[in-house]
Amino acid sequence: MIIKSARLILRLPLVSSLKDKRQISRGLIGKLRNKFNISIAEVARQDAHRALVLGLSLVSGEEAHGQNSLDEILRFVEDYLDTTGAGELVEVELW
Repeated sequence: MIIKSARLILRLPLVSSLKDKRQISRGLIGKLRNKFNISIAEVARQDAHRALVLGLSLVSGEEAHGQNSLDEILRFVEDYLDTTGAGELVEVELW
């Protein structure tokens, strides 16, 4: 059993309120859960409306499959942010 986890830090420069941030985070988290069947949550800086910190984890039977899934998740997040214009992925920490 292989467990992969990551912390993603996103910058949301156009967000002007926590309500706007919540709308972006709920949309992104929901899409990631549905598409990749992962555990994901906002894990820090909940009161900062221009920053979104997500923690995620996934379980796989093989190292290569786990890494490929994580790479695909990161590409999805970047594409989502580019498409919506919501912000940018500024930091990724992998464990």
